[in-house]
Amino acid sequence: MRADNPHQIVTAARRRTTATRRMDNAGQAISFDAVAREAQVSRSWLYNQPDLRAEIERLRARRDPVPGRQRLPDRQRASDTSLLRRLEVMTQRNRQLEAENRQLREALAVALGEQRAATIIGRPGDTPRKKSQPVIGPC
Repeated sequence: MRADNPHQIVTAARRRTTATRRMDNAGQAISFDAVAREAQVSRSWLYNQPDLRAEIERLRARRDPVPGRQRLPDRQRASDTSLLRRLEVMTQRNRQLEAENRQLREALAVALGEQRAATIIGRPGDTPRKKSQPVIGPC
């Protein structure tokens, strides 16, 4: 390939960019060495291309720091919009559960109050079933 042929240079740059994206989509680890092998170029050439260098560094920095875990490609990651929607749904569900808990606590308080009143008052003519505890004064 001649160095002064812009068409071939552009085509080669596209091929290298496509190779990088293909590697990311496949979940492969992105590094200058891996991209250079995939695109069949030298690492020094990659380091001298600001746009490719920035993209490789971005993808490399995003890599999961835990070894052995396979990371997800960009297209499989949740978007910000998706994450915000999940947060909204979970917030709404949390409010529903809080309201339900509040209703259940109130119903329990009423039931316990009625039970206590029935125990203390009893039916007309009945004596209380439980003896009240003696009041202990200050020590």
